[in-house]
Amino acid sequence: MDKKIGLFWLRDDFRVIKNYGLAEATKNHNQVVAFYLYKKSVFKNQEAQKWWLSKSLFNFKKRLSDFNIELEIIETDSFKTFFNQLFKKKDISIYWNKVYEPDYLKFDNYLYKNLTIKNISFKICKGNTLNEIDEVKKSDGTPFKVFTPYWKNAEKYFMEKIPSKEEKIKKCLKKKNYFQNCIESKKILPKKNWFKNFQKLWTPSEEIALKELHNFIKNKIINYSDGRNFPNIIGTSKLSPFIKFGQIHVETIWNECMKARNKTIGTSKFLAEIGWREFNLTLINHFPHMLKNNYSKKFDKFPWEKNIKFLSSWKKGLTGYPIVDAGMRELYSTGWMHNRVRMIVGSFLVKHLLIHWKEGEKYFRNCLLDYSEASNVAGWQWVAGCGADAAPYFRIFNPILQGEKFDKEGEYVKKWIPELKNIPKKFLHKPWEHTGEKNFKLGEDYPNPIVKHEEARAKALGAFKQI
Repeated sequence: MDKKIGLFWLRDDFRVIKNYGLAEATKNHNQVVAFYLYKKSVFKNQEAQKWWLSKSLFNFKKRLSDFNIELEIIETDSFKTFFNQLFKKKDISIYWNKVYEPDYLKFDNYLYKNLTIKNISFKICKGNTLNEIDEVKKSDGTPFKVFTPYWKNAEKYFMEKIPSKEEKIKKCLKKKNYFQNCIESKKILPKKNWFKNFQKLWTPSEEIALKELHNFIKNKIINYSDGRNFPNIIGTSKLSPFIKFGQIHVETIWNECMKARNKTIGTSKFLAEIGWREFNLTLINHFPHMLKNNYSKKFDKFPWEKNIKFLSSWKKGLTGYPIVDAGMRELYSTGWMHNRVRMIVGSFLVKHLLIHWKEGEKYFRNCLLDYSEASNVAGWQWVAGCGADAAPYFRIFNPILQGEKFDKEGEYVKKWIPELKNIPKKFLHKPWEHTGEKNFKLGEDYPNPIVKHEEARAKALGAFKQI
């Protein structure tokens, strides 16, 4: 055993199972301290995630104390400044798991170089993916730009790999504190109390993530292929925030799905969603310009419109299109939105209102508990038509038909827009056609549509033709 102290830099890996860096630290050291660097600027526009992070730190600290591992939270303005101080220490070894975002991987290289020079031992371990981001490429060595061939290759590559040896976390001799001036997890909570409702809906912990996964595989995966399209039922796994914060490793999800007896089309559809996540991670690393700009350069000439009033109506769920408004209210209230509805509200913002996808990306970043840089940017560019393997520009979701098809009985709309609960089903997705209700006044109880679908569609197609 190494006499030094093992330091584990905790990032998006709030788990004990398949936490490669932490397992490695406990294998080599009798004393291990986990530390989390809270950088305010990172979470400046991710208010909802401050809540999830704060709770994750609180719950994981308790879990780690079973292993005699202390978890310390350090607030810092700069990772570089923090590590430059740490480089002066002689009594440590450092371990961490990769986060597959360009800035983090670049910083890994910085640490690699400096820790080597300073002769401090360290180990960088695999993060929360099935494959490393540069392992799956086309036969000519270039990255895939289309999902289906990417996933076919990625799945095969993962299945043929020798599974990584399951290193378990060992219990340390005794708990130890290492850093000065640590902060409490509750200091990270958002200032506004809007997240109060999250507490009733979510418990950010590894135990709950595993429970949700097993429940999903047992009861819902069989119907996932269809069920995932209907926002009025819980047809999806709702694991996305747990995956983002690494409360569960995607290898665990894969293995549990493979163990299940009832493998169906639902299983492969569900695993393909993990495939999309991996595909998006490879995209942002091979084409980092897409994090700030259009993946497809020809969209740089697109005539976007600035309309603060429309943007505000969209954010508040007051566009006059019930399925769009229900989605936006679900997002604000729960920190999550059904995937089918994400596509509908995204298409509405970009194509009906001609507002830049970046505005939607920014708002989702702030409100989503499952926000991840790769999936959010790629998702918005997919909807806008400017991403890799994107929806064609002429595909403009009709919010009325989408509502009628995927919320036939109107249960989802009525849940989030109670002011429409007495409207007959026939008019629920187009309340402006309903004139016979004495107790309901369009424009007062619920807004008129801010744009007319047909006109907006024609205008959008005109704008797309320009490019």
